[in-house]
Amino acid sequence: MRSLRGQLVFFWLLLLGVCVALAIVMITLYRSSVGVQIDGGRATAERACRDIATRYVRSLPAETPAQPRLDLLQVLLQLVLLEAPQVEGGVWRADAGMLAYAYPTYEGGGVKLDIPAAEQPLIVETARQAARTQQTRSDVVRGSREALIVAACPLAAPGADLAAWTMTRIHAGALDAQGSVRAGVVALMVAVVASGLWLGLILRRGLRHVQRLEARLAQAEGDVVPVLEATGVRELDRIVDGFNRYRLRFEEARATLREAARQRSRDQRLAALGRMTGGIAHEIRNPIAAMRLKAENALAGPSARQPDALRAIVGQIDRLEGLVQSLLGLVQPLVLAPREVALPAWLDERMATIAIRAAEAGVELAVRHDGPASAPFDPVHVARAIDNLLDNAVRHTPRGGRVTLAALRDADATATTPAADADGAARRPSGPLRLRVDDTGAGVDEAMRARLFEPFATGRADGTGLGLALAREVALAHGGDLRHVALERGTRFELELPWRAC
Repeated sequence: MRSLRGQLVFFWLLLLGVCVALAIVMITLYRSSVGVQIDGGRATAERACRDIATRYVRSLPAETPAQPRLDLLQVLLQLVLLEAPQVEGGVWRADAGMLAYAYPTYEGGGVKLDIPAAEQPLIVETARQAARTQQTRSDVVRGSREALIVAACPLAAPGADLAAWTMTRIHAGALDAQGSVRAGVVALMVAVVASGLWLGLILRRGLRHVQRLEARLAQAEGDVVPVLEATGVRELDRIVDGFNRYRLRFEEARATLREAARQRSRDQRLAALGRMTGGIAHEIRNPIAAMRLKAENALAGPSARQPDALRAIVGQIDRLEGLVQSLLGLVQPLVLAPREVALPAWLDERMATIAIRAAEAGVELAVRHDGPASAPFDPVHVARAIDNLLDNAVRHTPRGGRVTLAALRDADATATTPAADADGAARRPSGPLRLRVDDTGAGVDEAMRARLFEPFATGRADGTGLGLALAREVALAHGGDLRHVALERGTRFELELPWRAC
């Protein structure tokens, strides 16, 4: 049972059961104590009555007289009842009524001689039954303050109409305690009800505080850790204080983490800037050195060699201009002009731009078009990216190898239109367009893969390392990506463009 509510309810039911059991025990003890005292009083009255009858028979001559001997009965009453405290008695005859009476142990102002009138009907009825049945009879009448016990036994008489009777009263503390027992049971029930209400109040108050804390946590936006307010309940406030201390430690750790992330980002930018600066210096220094050498040779040699030197210098200037253009393409944001492009013709144009270089390198070209007839993207920037990938593939493919340009679209990919985002219903197939450039070369060296798309990361002595970086920037500008996939034989670069309406 993990619920606090369930545990408190179980505790209250257990308390209720204990109180009910205690009440039952109290009532049982009360009843048993009263019963014991009544049984004792009944035995005392019956024993006294039988003693009177026995002594009377022993005191009579051989033949039972026709008339009862009242003087003898009076003496026997006194003698027997003296031995039975708080017991009174007498003799009754059917045709004469009360013949004798005695109460020698009466605790009054004097000797009690009058027969109690209030109890006389009960006495007469009990004596009549004893005389008629010739057996000892007894009866108990319970009152609020006392219990009245009457016993009667037959006396020897020719007409079987004579009986002795005895009577006693039980003024026991158990009888007096009846009201106390009732009050105790009522007090127990009141305690159970009060404890139930008290536990319910505690439970309701505690749950209300817990719900308020839960609501406060649920209302927190994003990654904000809220400050919890004290509830006034000591145990809950310990948890609240612990949570608030944890919040402070969490905020400190998050601030430290953010600062570390910013520092790491600065370090990475500085490292990238250092690598880029080194690459730029290397790429600029080589053409400048070549131009210096050509110019010095032309100045030192005959004038006929100067045109060749100038053409070589112009070639190096073109190389520098291409490098500057590539750098500008990396650092300046791309301004896209997407439109619907006919894919088959566009793919053929891309292969045509690399056809001469592929023929010189002895590399076979192939086009595979499994995608749609047209697709929306910026044809100029994507053409630059694909041309760089094709140029890379031709350079890394050995003679007799193959370079394949493919366009396809995922059949099972779907995207949700804005209307579908609103009602969650309308959906149309719109998988991304994938432009793949595969080659059968040696593949990318394992050490280069981590820096493959960084500027100036290249494995060729004559390469700038900007082609893949530019191609990836084009993909990212379209909301897509450029991936490298190692094939069993060769390399694949896959440029993914999301399908967006122009």
